[in-house]
Amino acid sequence: MQHAIKPPLTAMNPTILIADDDKTICTVLAHAVKKRGWEPMVAHNGDTLMDWVRQGLGDVVITDVRMPVSDPYKNGLDLLPVLRHLRADLPIIVISAQNTLLTAVQANERGAYEFMPKPFDLNVLLEHVEKSLEKQGKTAEISPRDAQGEKDAEHFIGKSPAMQDIYRTLARLVNNDLTVTVIGESGTGKELVARALHQLGKRKKAPFVAINMAAIPRELVESELFGYEKGAFTGAQSRKSGKFEQAEGGTLSLDEIGDMPMDAQTKLLRVLQQGEYITIGGTRLIKTNVRIVCATHRDLISLVKSGQFREDLYYRLNVVPLRIPPLRERREDIGPLAQYFLRKAEEKGLSPKLLDSEAINAMQSYEWPGNVRELENMMYRLSALYSESIISKESLLSEINAGKKDESPAGQAATLEKNVEAHLRQYFNAHTGAQNENALPPPGLYDRILPLVEKPLVEMTLAATGGNQLKAAFVLGINRNTLRKKISDLGIDVDQVVMDGGLKTDDK
Repeated sequence: MQHAIKPPLTAMNPTILIADDDKTICTVLAHAVKKRGWEPMVAHNGDTLMDWVRQGLGDVVITDVRMPVSDPYKNGLDLLPVLRHLRADLPIIVISAQNTLLTAVQANERGAYEFMPKPFDLNVLLEHVEKSLEKQGKTAEISPRDAQGEKDAEHFIGKSPAMQDIYRTLARLVNNDLTVTVIGESGTGKELVARALHQLGKRKKAPFVAINMAAIPRELVESELFGYEKGAFTGAQSRKSGKFEQAEGGTLSLDEIGDMPMDAQTKLLRVLQQGEYITIGGTRLIKTNVRIVCATHRDLISLVKSGQFREDLYYRLNVVPLRIPPLRERREDIGPLAQYFLRKAEEKGLSPKLLDSEAINAMQSYEWPGNVRELENMMYRLSALYSESIISKESLLSEINAGKKDESPAGQAATLEKNVEAHLRQYFNAHTGAQNENALPPPGLYDRILPLVEKPLVEMTLAATGGNQLKAAFVLGINRNTLRKKISDLGIDVDQVVMDGGLKTDDK
């Protein structure tokens, strides 16, 4: 069927092209469009929509993702670049039941003016149509993503309004270099946001480097960020690159930015203002090109008021604040998240599991203080420890109650004592055989077991004191000479321990 070329747009009769194979949605949208005084044109497939746009019809497009379309196109998203090529000034609003971050990013990359998940708020959709009529010609760079980007985006699970807002915001941010500060409680997935911004954006082929300010001794933050030259300080036997150099051209994720020392804040501000830095012990200015994504669970404004965080740095970092809601604020996402983690557990070789409806209801009533991280760990634990294929409410509550630890010093000491006792029991069984209670392990047990406790204790204390042996001896309650002997006997490399923050490489 041929259609006449539409006359030029006037303020009184804009035409809205509606494309969706769901006839009910088309009817609702057409009726709402008419009530606004606009003229609807309805299509139930992508071919008709493309034909209309090719003829110059329409002032705004509202299109679904999943609808019939001829080869070589697979869905409505595939049509977006073609429509943008035909009419660069034509605003396109994408609606979809595939309400994931990846869909939102795809829609944004391919030229959508707006992405609206189903079920959508009709009034909000109509407001977007009205605004788009005033702002024609919005374009977006079309760029392919790699498999890693899609993998990272999959971890964003949720249909709640809060998550949909995050999807839309991230879709607008992936292909620019604005500094983003991600705010949220522990376990909400702040680093995941940083990784998604990197892997789905134009810097995805460059490095992604993450550093946690709270996990590094304060006196080592600057050397970790900016690197140092050979001979810059005692123990600097060779040049070491910093995180800025390692992330060159890519993204640097600064987790727990509120814990950054003041001196390092000053140097970071210089980088943000001038795009350059100097290594410790260096004299040459080094230009840098990285995108910075910060994360914190702390209130930075309060830190500014208390003098613990630079106000000028705060405004440099807080260009785009993005709050990640805790799990208790999006309870409708708990069920889908739990099923997702159970599938991941199955992929790791654990038995397939499902949750019954009462278990899901119980999960939605729980506060999840550890947020998504706690939920993920619990699903893995249920998959590993329970034989039944359908997880019941009773099993779930048993694990929740078991996870409620005594956080008092006495409770923590009792837990440590039980862990040591369990380790020793395993050691005795391994050397004597569990069946023979009267057998004994080989002699020298004290000298073999004690270093297993002493070494991590000494290493963590040295890391906490920045390698200051006098302070470490004071904290441990032993003589400094005794500490020196233990360092030698235990084979502890103090400089390496300080650099690692008291953690082994494979524990980071």
